[in-house]
Amino acid sequence: MRRDTFLKSMMALAAASSLPLSAQASVAMKMMLPANPGGGWDTTGRALGKALIDAGVASTVTYDNKGGAAGAIGLAQFVNGSKGDANALMVMGAVMLGGIITGKPPVTLAQATPLARLTSEYNVFVLPANSPYKSMAEVIAQLKKDPGSVKWGGGSRGSTEHIAAAMIARAVGVDPAKINHVAFRGGGEAISAILGGNVTIGGSGYSEFAEYIATGKMKPVGVTSEERLKDLPNVSTLKEQGIDVSIGNWRGVYAGPGISKAQRDELIAKVEKATKSKAWAEALEKNGWTPAWLAGDAFASFVDKDFASLRDTMTRSGMV
Repeated sequence: MRRDTFLKSMMALAAASSLPLSAQASVAMKMMLPANPGGGWDTTGRALGKALIDAGVASTVTYDNKGGAAGAIGLAQFVNGSKGDANALMVMGAVMLGGIITGKPPVTLAQATPLARLTSEYNVFVLPANSPYKSMAEVIAQLKKDPGSVKWGGGSRGSTEHIAAAMIARAVGVDPAKINHVAFRGGGEAISAILGGNVTIGGSGYSEFAEYIATGKMKPVGVTSEERLKDLPNVSTLKEQGIDVSIGNWRGVYAGPGISKAQRDELIAKVEKATKSKAWAEALEKNGWTPAWLAGDAFASFVDKDFASLRDTMTRSGMV
């Protein structure tokens, strides 16, 4: 190699090392989705993967769906298979905290590396189009008459919709322990059960039910937010209906165990850049997600506090 060519090559390499994150070489990343296809974590993880590519911080993203036990099965695989891997991510959220509280799995979130909270979302309760009930009030009347006859379809035991159902029961004077919660491994299974009339009422984030609500296959009868959702302005909150319950869902992203602080900070920077991309903005709009960015140590502290709060609520509701 000619001397001048060699020097130019070395100068180019040196310059590349000083370039900002967005201009450096992208890498192939892996995304653990601890749920079956069709649910909120699946949608969030794939949207984040697309945003990472759109932002230029990942060349490719591969996905691994591993549903069950409120995400604990996927968490276990992630913890055991991603140690020291600075290119591995896992989507998670409040549902996983509830599942850990009730299921007490051998692997916990403390073994992984918290990166950032991404979004916040409230639950909407829906009835199948052919339901004999027309409103939440009619469902509550049946719940008071015969708690076990009302089948609440949703995520795994300890999911936010499960907790919300128990809170609703408690608020209307029904023993939360008598709630008949039908757990599903993923959003797709829950949707099929609701559409097929195999459960009385279903609960999840609006994004999972949006297309079925729009086509009239599901009827929304209440939301768990303090104020009405902008996407469902005609649907009353539970509080507006005299049921003193409000509970939100959030979703975040973790990295594998054993990575360095520098690697953690670099991943946080990549994810933050992804959340500023056009692809992510489109995902927020399409799914009705509210941005809720919180990263690093602040996010880790938030998870710890939310875990303690959820455990208290679930204990008071007779779920633990």
